[in-house]
Amino acid sequence: MDRLLVLCRHGESEWNKLNLFTGWKDPGLTEKGVGEAIAAGRKLKAKGFVFDLAYTSALTRAQKTLDLILTELGQTDLPITRDQALNERDYGDLSGLNKDEARQKWGDEQVHIWRRSFDVPPPGGESLKDTAARVLPYYDAHILPDVLAGKRVIVSAHGNSLRALIMKLEKLTPEQILKRELATGAPIVYRLDGEGEVIAHEDLAG
Repeated sequence: MDRLLVLCRHGESEWNKLNLFTGWKDPGLTEKGVGEAIAAGRKLKAKGFVFDLAYTSALTRAQKTLDLILTELGQTDLPITRDQALNERDYGDLSGLNKDEARQKWGDEQVHIWRRSFDVPPPGGESLKDTAARVLPYYDAHILPDVLAGKRVIVSAHGNSLRALIMKLEKLTPEQILKRELATGAPIVYRLDGEGEVIAHEDLAG
C-alpha cells in the first residue's frame, strides 16, 4: 500500500516579498511565487507522483499554490478540502507590520522571541505551540486516516502550520523545529507505515 503524504509551503506571497508579518491576512502570490508553485508541480510530475486527495488552508496563497501544482500534474479534478485549521500561525498585532518596524517598536530581542520561541505568542496572536494545538488534531482526525487508508495526499499550507506537522512526523524537539527553514514552493515527500510513522522522506527543495 502506498501511504504517501506530500507537504508543500505556498509560493512567495506579496507580503513575503515586502518582509511583512502575514499570518491570517490574505495576500496573493507574487510572480516569483507563481513560478515556484509551477516548479513544484513539475518536480512532482517528473517523479511520477499521482494524488487521490488534497488539503489546503482557508488562505488564498496556499490554495493558489495547490491549484498551480495540480494543473502541472494534470489533476485539476482532485477532491480538495480547505480548512482554517491549516492556516498560518496568527501573528496578532504584528500582522501587516514590516519586520524592521516591529523591531523598532518592540525591540530586536522581543521580536526574536516571538518569532523563534515555541510557546511565547505575540500580542493577540498564536505561538507555534498554539498553532500545533489546532493543526495536529486536524491532521490526526482527517489527513492521517486518509493516508493510512492508502490515499495519496498532498497538503499545501504555510511555514508554521507545516512546521507543526513536521515536528510530529520527524519527532523533532521545539528547538529543532524552530531552526527548520521551509523554502517556499518546495515539496517534502513522506512515506508512512501502517501506524503513521515515517519510514522515508525526501525534500525536493532546490
